[in-house]
Amino acid sequence: MAATHPMQAPAQVSFRAALSYWLRLGLMSFGGPAGQISLMHQELVEQRRWISERRFLHALNYCMVLPGPEAQQLATYIGWLMHGIKGGISAGVLFVAPSLIILITLSWIYLAFGDVPAVAGVFYGIKPAVTAIVAFAAYRIGARVLHNAALWTIAVCAFLALFALQAPFPLIILGAALTGYAGGRLAPELFQAPPSHGGSTKDYGPALIDEHTPPPAHTAFNGARFFSIVAVGIVLWAGVLGGLALKYGFNGALTQMGWFFTKAALLTFGGAYAVLPYVFQGAVEHYHWLTAAQMMDGLALGETTPGPLIMVVAFVGFVGAWGSALLGPDMLVLAGIAGACVATFFTFLPSFLFILLGAPLVEATRHEIKLTAPLTAITAAITGVILNLALFFAYHVLWPRGFEERFEWFAAVVVVGAFVALFRYRVGVIPVIAVCGTLGMIHSLIL
Repeated sequence: MAATHPMQAPAQVSFRAALSYWLRLGLMSFGGPAGQISLMHQELVEQRRWISERRFLHALNYCMVLPGPEAQQLATYIGWLMHGIKGGISAGVLFVAPSLIILITLSWIYLAFGDVPAVAGVFYGIKPAVTAIVAFAAYRIGARVLHNAALWTIAVCAFLALFALQAPFPLIILGAALTGYAGGRLAPELFQAPPSHGGSTKDYGPALIDEHTPPPAHTAFNGARFFSIVAVGIVLWAGVLGGLALKYGFNGALTQMGWFFTKAALLTFGGAYAVLPYVFQGAVEHYHWLTAAQMMDGLALGETTPGPLIMVVAFVGFVGAWGSALLGPDMLVLAGIAGACVATFFTFLPSFLFILLGAPLVEATRHEIKLTAPLTAITAAITGVILNLALFFAYHVLWPRGFEERFEWFAAVVVVGAFVALFRYRVGVIPVIAVCGTLGMIHSLIL
């Protein structure tokens, strides 16, 4: 892609060029939602300048409020902003599809061939790298969002509520929204959209979708289009679930997966880690689709593959359908693929509907402080949540068997080295993942 002069807005981006980027993002979006959002900001705001800082953060604020994977929803939102409904659907699908294909392949290897020392070593090296990526992303997002003491206070309170009190995530979101609503009325200057780059004097230059860019026609709210999208969503959901019920019965494994992951999709406030306990309880304890050990292995796969971490549902669907042998003992792989696709479809369908239905309304409220202040406060709270996630990763990587067992010095060195590479030398995510995975494999094979 040719460089754009910093004082000139980029040229219009073709739909084909956008598709190429969204596919590339889907293939390299490691590090969970924090890393993925940071990666999108670095490319779309700082380098390509397809969207301005404030427009990016406004979209992010909305996605943070929604249940579902916020990074995938943010990609869908920006794709919609650039090229309408086809752009949003394409961006969202390409964000998920590579991860689905990779997880189906890894799930098959996992079940068919068992443990492979070299692969286990790669995972051992990648986990510390993911810890560093999330910690670095917390720093980057915090630097952009937390530009005054009030927002810092919200972030700290959210962190302490999770870390010390283990408060439910929806309660943290509600508290931040109420704080922002009150703050927007009493001290609106504290809840304005942050200046570029969190107060930095650095300017990325004019963006293709800037603060004063005339809104495209497709971003305006249209009642007929709104209800058409609702109808299509209902038909898709009911049609697929009804078809599964007719084929396998309502109590069949695939039908129950569709119903269960629909409920899970509506509870995923805060991303994957907020809903993992619910998925664990349902898939392991209630339906017995897989064991607790398999669930943990699936989470490790989800952490070390591109795409949303909630894509662990594809692993759950694959293992559950394989174990149920619903297509017969000779078609276990096909059953697993069906289970992974069903789990993914019902998990992500609501996310597309939330964006395509709500984005026009959100775009219309960009300059209304009464509505944007709660979203700004929620984003500040999410910064504290991401920091808590980084510490969660660090604990399980550095003390995998608890504080009473030995400290993982190799993992600690990898965490520090990966963070320095990201922070000091601005090394890309993919090289960091590759190097750390290689080091982990070498360490495991030697020792």
